[in-house]
Amino acid sequence: MIEFYGQIKWVHVAAVIASGVLFLLRGIAVQAGARWPMAAPVRWLSVAIDSTLLTAALMLVSILHQYPFVQAWLTVKVCLLVVYIGLGMFALKRGRTPRTRLFCFSAALAVYAFIISVAIAHHPLGVFFLLKD
Repeated sequence: MIEFYGQIKWVHVAAVIASGVLFLLRGIAVQAGARWPMAAPVRWLSVAIDSTLLTAALMLVSILHQYPFVQAWLTVKVCLLVVYIGLGMFALKRGRTPRTRLFCFSAALAVYAFIISVAIAHHPLGVFFLLKD
């Protein structure tokens, strides 16, 4: 399976970008009061992208034998993913006030960016590790 590493990593990265862009567009639209971000086809597209992302991630874990709760940087990514999902739920739907939704949307985008920095650095401190020298 190692011979497919490059292709699987490409799918993973593409899914990360697609997921983030879709969340950004949906979050902006929710802030503007649009209804389309919660329409069934948009939600299903999000599920499809995130399922592809998770599948590719699990395939990479099995190929590389690097596991969350063994590798610190992967543990941080998984924990931050849970935080990102929670913030995203409040940003798009569960936030009771526009202010709450805006705060959660902004925080979710910051967490998303930090997850990417952890992935690039392969270090739990992400961008802060890269800036320390």
